[in-house]
Order: sequence, then C-alpha cells, then structure tokens
Amino acid sequence: MTQPSTATCDPQPSPLRPVINRSRCEGKEDCLRVCPYNVFEIQRVADEEKAALNVFARLKLFAHGGKQAYAVRGDTCHACGLCVSACPEKAITLRRVG
Repeated sequence: MTQPSTATCDPQPSPLRPVINRSRCEGKEDCLRVCPYNVFEIQRVADEEKAALNVFARLKLFAHGGKQAYAVRGDTCHACGLCVSACPEKAITLRRVG
C-alpha cells in the first residue's frame, strides 16, 4: 500500500487536530510509524475512559493490551492525513479546533 508523501503536509502546524475514536482504536501503532511530526504515543487507557466505552469496545481494548493511540502533540499536526490513511480501524479523523 502506497502512503501519501509528506509533501502534502501543510508547511506550518494546522488548525486541524487528529481525533481518535476510542471505540475503534486497537493501538496497532500505524499512526506512530507514519506521522512525520511525532504527534502520537501509545498509552494505557485510563479507567475513566474505559468506563465510558461500551462493552464490545472494552472487550476489544482488553484483547489489545489495554493501550491505544493518543494525539499527545496534536498542536504539531500539519494535517497531511497520513495517520488517517494508515489507521486500519479508521479510528482517526482530522477536525478543526477553535
């Protein structure tokens, strides 16, 4: 599968931010591998976040080690969409902030 080049990224950080659907993310790290701006980290999901998930999503989270992707440096996102394309669960969208 061919990924879009980083040349499609905005030259400056964008007003768009990656948003991760907690019910879909399986923490497979594809977003980490493709992001040229180091926006993502894989972290253990907090108990409060787990409680907000439906039963199916909690079971899926358990099966995948209780970890998911987090956009910890979302303010450095250049909106190239590499993470959106790479995510096998289609768990990432880009949304405007502010």
